Amino acid sequence: MTEPLTPIMLSALQHYSYCPRQCALIHQEQTFDDNVHTVRGNLAHERVDSGESGTEYGVRVERSLPLYSERYGLTGRADAVEFLDDGTPYPIEYKQGSRQKKTHDDVQLVGQALCLEEMTGKAVPEGAIFHHKSRRRRAVPITPELREFTIGLIAKVRALLESGQMPPPVDERALCKECSLQDSCQPDLTGNRVRIRRLHANLYDTEDEGSV
Repeated sequence: MTEPLTPIMLSALQHYSYCPRQCALIHQEQTFDDNVHTVRGNLAHERVDSGESGTEYGVRVERSLPLYSERYGLTGRADAVEFLDDGTPYPIEYKQGSRQKKTHDDVQLVGQALCLEEMTGKAVPEGAIFHHKSRRRRAVPITPELREFTIGLIAKVRALLESGQMPPPVDERALCKECSLQDSCQPDLTGNRVRIRRLHANLYDTEDEGSV
């Protein structure tokens, strides 16, 4: 009998896609700090986190709905799920930013779709990101390519968390600028240490090659 997979949080998919080091800091080290973006995000989620459910415009809506997938070893909550007339789930993820495509948001939505398909037996062909800043939805088709990418990402997140290792910081200033974990991550300091270690390794390799 196959051992059940240790569940990983759906939010870890978004964090890993944004930055593997951020994922490890949050989900291994239990480190989380606030900045203006996370505070705005928390405010945008106030109604969602209340768990209020009901019918809106003739559509049943469940908020803060617990999700799981034994097949993929996922757990978490959907901000909101609309159920269409035939019972098809339509997951909606709330984000505080403007209405623009971000892969790290989309993969979290696909993870929710994978859970909902297992829980309900219904295919989930589409979901949406609700961007609080613009007060508009962005439809996200759950394409085969996006499914495959997300399933591969689940395996990478699981491998990272099971390894217990801390990845180096990404070499991307724009990502670091928006991240609330800059003080804990110290990307400049850590990145310099990594580069120094690589330089030393290259120097040693060169010396060894010359001595042969």
